[in-house]
Amino acid sequence: MEISNCIQGSDEWFKIRCGVPSSSNFDKIVTTKGEPSKQAEKYGYKLAGEAIAGKAEETYKNAAMERGTILEDEARQLYQIVNDVEVEQVGFCKLEGFGCSPDGLVGEKGLLEIKCPMMATHVEYLLKGKMPTAYFQQVQGQLLVMGREWCDFMSYYPGIKPFTIRVERDEKFLALLKAELSAFCVKLEETINKIR
Repeated sequence: MEISNCIQGSDEWFKIRCGVPSSSNFDKIVTTKGEPSKQAEKYGYKLAGEAIAGKAEETYKNAAMERGTILEDEARQLYQIVNDVEVEQVGFCKLEGFGCSPDGLVGEKGLLEIKCPMMATHVEYLLKGKMPTAYFQQVQGQLLVMGREWCDFMSYYPGIKPFTIRVERDEKFLALLKAELSAFCVKLEETINKIR
């Protein structure tokens, strides 16, 4: 596994992950049941285009996304204090042909994934008390790439108690995910070669 120490969101970070399937988009490759996603083909075309052009296509970033980026450091500091741990920040991490950008490494076995959603969403997470399904592939994908045992999923909104839940590896899903990612990467390489 390759670990870059570039700052997430920097030009270098965008360049390293350009054309590479990333865990934040693994839901476009595989469903929560481990089946191929209907979005895989189009996502593959996007990545092939990035690989040829050498740059990522500009994506829309709304005010909530900007806010999340700003609050992430605050959330990370709170997590460190509450759990009395050091969180190591890393850039883009790559395994075989795919990768991830975890929000932090915790000790030798753990990861941290931070979300800073809107107030209503954060309250919903607190009330439901489980990791939102929307992030299942991302979190399991990070565990696969990083070879870690668990990931603490944290939702943070200033002035409201944080929601943190530990997510363990789902080995059955990870086997399906790895198979789908490998097949996706082969197809991606074929597409790149056809349009080069």
